[in-house]
Amino acid sequence: MGTLALGCDVLMASRSVTPFLLVGATLFCLGIFTVITRKNAVAVLMGVELILNAANINFVAFQRMRVVEQANAAIQQPPLSGHVFAIFVIILAAAEAAVALAIVLSIYRNFHTSDVDQATLMKG
Repeated sequence: MGTLALGCDVLMASRSVTPFLLVGATLFCLGIFTVITRKNAVAVLMGVELILNAANINFVAFQRMRVVEQANAAIQQPPLSGHVFAIFVIILAAAEAAVALAIVLSIYRNFHTSDVDQATLMKG
């Protein structure tokens, strides 16, 4: 069963990385556009999440590319570094979302709006 799984990884990795990079670049550009153009704090957070997901796609795509190189060297276990980085980024994004939503709720409580332009002056 392990050889079959390795064969599937090699088959998936033999494809070009270009489509994955195009999807990652598209998500990254959409995330940057969202962060720049939105005034609502929750929408800005969604843009940041898009940027982080674009990075995850790139991590996994480059890890898949390494599987072909290691399969030629007769290594039985495919490397998981791309997946490990992606899981780390997901955990980091969850922590970032929790802290950012707490800040947004605090801003809403003080200013009665989630518009980031209205909350330029933080008062204590």
